[in-house]
Amino acid sequence: MTDRPGSSTVTIAGAAPLTDAAVDAISESAVADVLRERYAGRLPDRLEALAGPKHGLVALPLHIAWSGLRIYDLDRPRQRMGLYRTVLAEGQREDLTRFLNRDLLLLQWPTMRTMISRSVREAWETAFPELERRASATE
Repeated sequence: MTDRPGSSTVTIAGAAPLTDAAVDAISESAVADVLRERYAGRLPDRLEALAGPKHGLVALPLHIAWSGLRIYDLDRPRQRMGLYRTVLAEGQREDLTRFLNRDLLLLQWPTMRTMISRSVREAWETAFPELERRASATE
């Protein structure tokens, strides 16, 4: 690949020049694929494995909530959504099954899916089609 300073194209040996926009699109697609795979690798085998609490206070460990709020009240809908967004984005498989609850995830999914990244949403909805069906049923 060659690129000249100030150039708005990138040339790959033997190929037609690529514009900056084309390079950005390729890069974004590759990043999205990597993120989707990363999130998919963390998922439990079944939604029933999500055995987290439905009520009360939950303190997230630092490896999940490394900045900002760490203690969430599941009986307060906004805090519950915040906890789920954080765990979905930052949690490992063990964290997902420990802190997320299947029934609460299903209940919140139609709204939650609009508050998380596309990579997280696609990983979950691909693995668990019932989430996408639930979201479609409420639109």
